[in-house]
Amino acid sequence: MGALALSKGRVFGRGLTALLIALSLAGIARIAAGAMIPAKAAVAQILLERAFDRSVTLHRPVKPWSWADMAPVARIAVPRLDIDRIVLDTGSGQAMAFGPTLLPAAAGIGESGTTVIAAHRDTHFRFLKNVRKGDVIDLEGLDGINHPYVVTGAEIVRWDRFAIPDLRGKRLALATCYPFGAIHHGALRYVVQAVAAR
Repeated sequence: MGALALSKGRVFGRGLTALLIALSLAGIARIAAGAMIPAKAAVAQILLERAFDRSVTLHRPVKPWSWADMAPVARIAVPRLDIDRIVLDTGSGQAMAFGPTLLPAAAGIGESGTTVIAAHRDTHFRFLKNVRKGDVIDLEGLDGINHPYVVTGAEIVRWDRFAIPDLRGKRLALATCYPFGAIHHGALRYVVQAVAAR
């Protein structure tokens, strides 16, 4: 009877060990998958930097890789925070995985109206939480012209209540999901507003 109980204990112990190993491997796989998003974003920005430089030289969008369904159209920088990002020409969710995107329904780079750029809160627009009123945001187009904006404030709005303001002049809105650091999608957006400096 004692040998049978000992044998059952060993089988149970091995099963428990196998279960713990399987759970550990599953956890490692989830962590690796989560780390891929920031890594993909960082590598993409290097390729986008090169494509943007070629685009400025040619004065037309150049794809960062042959199968890309987007191309760079601008460079956005916040000097105080040492931030520099390449902006893509489409507002699609796929493009947003690689960088900030220019929303096509809004004003173009350097045009009158409100230019709207959106990006993910956990990668390219994570820095928005540190932007302050009075910060300068530089937006360089494919023509090589820099368009400086000054931050006037920020607001939190529901995604279905955000509207492009119908105001005169040149404005810039940078939008991302809110709250920062959340792991679930939500209805709120954090929007930094800025006006042309000149």
